[in-house]
Amino acid sequence: MTRKLGHFHHRKLLVVEDQDKDIVKNKDNSTSGFRHCQFEAKEMAMGIQYLLTRMFMLCMSMVFSVDMASTSSSQNLQVQDQLKLLNKPAVRSIKSSDGDMIDCINITHQPAFDHPLLKNHTIQMTPSFRPESVSARKQGIGSSSSRTNSQLWHLNGRCPKGTIPIRRTRKGDLLRASSIKAFGKKKHRTFPQPKSADPDLISQNGHQHAIAYVEGDKYYGAKATINVWEPKIQQPGEFSLSQIWILGGSFGRDLNSIEAGWQVSPDLYGDNHTRLFTYWTSDAYGSTGCYNLLCSGFVQTNNEIAMGGSIFPVSSYHDSQYDISILVWKDPKDGNWWMKFGKDKVVGYWPSLLFSHLSGPASMIEWGGEVVNSESNGQHTSTQMGSGHFPKEGFGRAGYFKDIEVVDGSNNLRVPKGIATFTDQSNCYDVEIGKGAKWGTYFYFGGPGRSPTCP
Repeated sequence: MTRKLGHFHHRKLLVVEDQDKDIVKNKDNSTSGFRHCQFEAKEMAMGIQYLLTRMFMLCMSMVFSVDMASTSSSQNLQVQDQLKLLNKPAVRSIKSSDGDMIDCINITHQPAFDHPLLKNHTIQMTPSFRPESVSARKQGIGSSSSRTNSQLWHLNGRCPKGTIPIRRTRKGDLLRASSIKAFGKKKHRTFPQPKSADPDLISQNGHQHAIAYVEGDKYYGAKATINVWEPKIQQPGEFSLSQIWILGGSFGRDLNSIEAGWQVSPDLYGDNHTRLFTYWTSDAYGSTGCYNLLCSGFVQTNNEIAMGGSIFPVSSYHDSQYDISILVWKDPKDGNWWMKFGKDKVVGYWPSLLFSHLSGPASMIEWGGEVVNSESNGQHTSTQMGSGHFPKEGFGRAGYFKDIEVVDGSNNLRVPKGIATFTDQSNCYDVEIGKGAKWGTYFYFGGPGRSPTCP
């Protein structure tokens, strides 16, 4: 009996234990299910959050794309409007071997007449007077190897009479500029100021010079024969030029300047070719003026010379030398400032009404070279000035200006009195002046930029 009861109690105990196990098992299953639900809910929340984030990013991307498309569309419209303004309908177009397209534009349709002060302007086809030289000099130093040159596009054609040649502006030209408004304009105040109380102020704006100059009198023009090279440019934003400056006013916001010479400027032209250029400003490179015919102002009358066109050929080190002659003078009758290129090509004029101080005579004349020094990585640029060699190397190696003259109040070309020199850093770019029976007043100039002597 006892055994049966024991067996019964044992079975009852087993049943109770089994029930306890089932309760524990059910409890574990319930806990596991709850945790599983928590995990799934967390995953779902994370998925929703990810989905919301993706949707937000997609929406922002769409907004940004629309904004970019709107900006791009607006810029394209501005570019097209500017191209239409600059590129007048052509009578004939000539493709140059350097990639330029030269458009022959009706002389009365040129950009000059977009200027509000020139709307009813009557073109003066020839100057009333031309300066006369008071002395005739013999052949220059090394002149047997010094030759004149022309423009490369002439090899493929010429513009007919009644038209003027204009280098076509392309979309890429505008897009290289910092802005469409800034296209064709100098980015800094770039006039060398020889008598500055603090010469460092000149180099701090990134421009450096090696020049000869005169001041203290009334000047009605200037002339020089300029050796032509193709200096190396280190990086975008830099250029190298050789030119004449006709200056009036103070070196403040009222400065008037007329400039002409040759330059290498990849930013402006998209290549490293040496090009004829002009520039003008009546407010110290502020809102007025531009290079060549890239704004209204200069009135061109010549059908052979393209402003901004490549000069060909150029000089080679210790080999053939080439130069160009430039004369800028004030017509004593109407006051316009005329430019002559070479021996007999009168190119056109800057109307006197464009200027304040230069409506009369100039107060300073400068001749020489200029470069932009970006000082990349704290080092001086290796952009070359002139030939890229120092003046001491002389003819065939260093760049030069010769036959330097000024126009006086009697409309005569004369040797300048009291000519002086100025350079920002003579260990980078220098100038050495001379005088002789053959070259008249002359100087060698230039340099390599960064070198052992110019770190």
